[in-house]
Order: sequence, then structure tokens, then C-alpha cells
Amino acid sequence: MPEVIIVGGGMVGLSLSLMLAKAKINVKLLEAIKYPTEHDQKLLEYHSRFDARNSALSRRSISIYQQLGLWTVLQQYATPILEVQITEQGSFGHATLRAQEEQVESFGQVIENAWLGRVLLKEVRQSEYIELIDGVEVTALTQNESSVCVTAVRAEQAMPFEAPLVIAADGRDSKCRQLLGVSASHHDYEQVALVTTVQTSKPHQQVGFERFSPLGPLALLPLPGDYRRSVVWPVKKGEQEQWLGEVNDDHFLAALQHAYGDRAGRFEKTAPRFCYPLSQVLADKQAIGRVVLMGNAAHTLHPVAGQGFNLCLRDADVLVRYLTTHLKNHEDIGTPSLLQAYEKARRKDQQRVIKFCDSVVKGFSNNHPVLKLARNVGLLAFDRIPGVKPLVANYAMGLKV
Repeated sequence: MPEVIIVGGGMVGLSLSLMLAKAKINVKLLEAIKYPTEHDQKLLEYHSRFDARNSALSRRSISIYQQLGLWTVLQQYATPILEVQITEQGSFGHATLRAQEEQVESFGQVIENAWLGRVLLKEVRQSEYIELIDGVEVTALTQNESSVCVTAVRAEQAMPFEAPLVIAADGRDSKCRQLLGVSASHHDYEQVALVTTVQTSKPHQQVGFERFSPLGPLALLPLPGDYRRSVVWPVKKGEQEQWLGEVNDDHFLAALQHAYGDRAGRFEKTAPRFCYPLSQVLADKQAIGRVVLMGNAAHTLHPVAGQGFNLCLRDADVLVRYLTTHLKNHEDIGTPSLLQAYEKARRKDQQRVIKFCDSVVKGFSNNHPVLKLARNVGLLAFDRIPGVKPLVANYAMGLKV
């Protein structure tokens, strides 16, 4: 019997399985999508799980990958963020965070999900402690006092699995969460994130921009190659079609130019744009008997501050620490009281990040003159009041949770 079953082989599920494998815990990893082979480079690079999006890895997340022995490889595809500039289009407020002033090597590093996923998947396939079973759909999940039974189907063939602990990392619309009867709160931001890569005439110099515009908050982050930058631009739902497709390349570049001015130089080229609906989904419970909800199945956040994936990795890191301690004491790692203790331990960090992301979205999506004045004054205060920047920077880097 495997010691853990993970449902969901996205980046959270892959990362978590490697953390467990490092602790010599056997894992069965179930994934609905059939992954390409490592030789099929084109499909693997832009597979739906390793798509056009990017992850801004906090220093805490980098530390986790260092402990897994993966950062030397991942570093080749990552770019450090040495400075962050926060501004609002057409307003006087601004703030700047500099890694040198905060006495850190960087605030984190940006990596394309395509590369991160490729490295993680390759490592999972090579691990003696992980069995990856892809192309299967979970159809049933039941529990008893000592184990959890999971039924998965592939090509109409039922495949039963059993383990003392199941971790459901199967995304925002988690089938496991539904099978467990766990409800979740949903808040639709009425936005769609446009995601792409652009080339600019000025080198990025490892500077990231957060620019609040009337169309939505834009993130422009540095990528490998001096002139490549990632764009995440939440726009109103229903307005995304005007930005998609090759025929709209010039229109999209002109809109970026208008929003950013000349800070990045000229926006010269753009890759295809992809879009993703934005909502906040929070599970009412994360520990249900011998099952733990993880990743977007537990909490799906707005990408405005780039904190979602980093929060998920911190969750995974803490859970693995709890499990390894129990294993050393020869105790049952699926004990409900243990999983409830994990959930309680993570509550403060999760609530802080959830509240921060939601507040930023709502605070900068309202163009009322009084609120606009208040947030610009707030940006200036943030930029100038001693002691505020180090506190915010440490939270963003995941160093104080």
C-alpha cells in the first residue's frame, strides 16, 4: 500500500510528490491529463498544465526547490527580480522596492511554467518513490477509520487505489472536493487575465513593474533574455476578444505602450495571448478525515500579487514536515487530528495572503476620485515611511509567515 495518494499532477502536485519522495514516502500521483513523453519537446513545453503563464517564485519557494536539489537546473530558466516599481497610470503615487536596499540577493525569481513543469515532471518520472498514473479520472472517494479508497477510470476501466492519506491537489474545480461534499465560497472578479510574453527595446535589468491602469492591474516581469518580459493583464470579462489573435498584435502592443509609457522602451513584439478567468475560490475545510485539500483545490487567488503558487508551496512544505515527524515516531500519517493540526497551523498565513490579494484587487479597481487619491497617498507613504518596506518585502518573499 502506498503511504500517500496525490490527486492532481499540476505544479503543486508534482512539487509535493517530490517533497514526499525526498522524505522517502511512497506516492501514487494520479493525473487526469495524459502527459507527453519527455522526448516530445513541443507538446511538453506548452502542455495545458505547463502553459504560457509564469511563476514569480519567492525566496522561500526557491529555498524549497534548493532543498529538493532542483534549483541548479531551474536557475537556468529563471530571472531574478532586483527591483519592483509600483505605479498607477495618470497618477502621482509611486513606490519602489530595491533588493540592494533590503540587503537581499533578490525578491524572488521569475520562471516560465513551461520550463518549471518540464523539470518537475522529469524528476518525478525518475523518482523511485513516485508512481505517476496519468490519463485517469477520479470518480469515487470514500473513507473508513484506517484508509481512503480512491477509484479512478481510464478508458472505461476502473482502477481502485487505497492509502492512509489522500492529498487532493486537483485544481479550482476540484472533483475530490465535490466528492467529499466540501462546499467552497466563490467570488467572481468579472475579470479575465491576458497572459503573454513581449519584447521591449529597453533591457529589463531585472526590474518588475506593477502598473495599475483603467483597464486593470498590469504585471510586467523580467524573463531570461535581456529584452523579454512576461505580461499578466487582468481585463474586464467579455472584453478579451479584442486583444486575442495575431490580427490584434499591434492593437495589444499599442495598449501596453499607452499604459506603461516609455519605462520599458518600445513594446516591439508579442507572443500569442492566452486568457484565464479570474475568481477567488476558498474551500470551507481543508482537512476532511484522512484527506487534505491542497493548492487551488483549497484556495484559488487572484494573481495580482503573484502569491498564490508561493502560498501553495508553503502549505506543502509545512504538511510534509508534519508527516515526516509522525513517520519518525511510527505514527499514522493519515490521522485526522494530525491533518486538522496542519490546517490550523496554516490558517494565519493563508488568511493574511487571501486578504491582501483581495484588498489590492478591490482597492485598485475602483476609480472613485477620493479612493484614487487615498491609494496614491498610500503609495507615497509606503515609499517613504521607514520600516514599512522591509516588512512588506519579507512577507512577499515568504520569509515571515
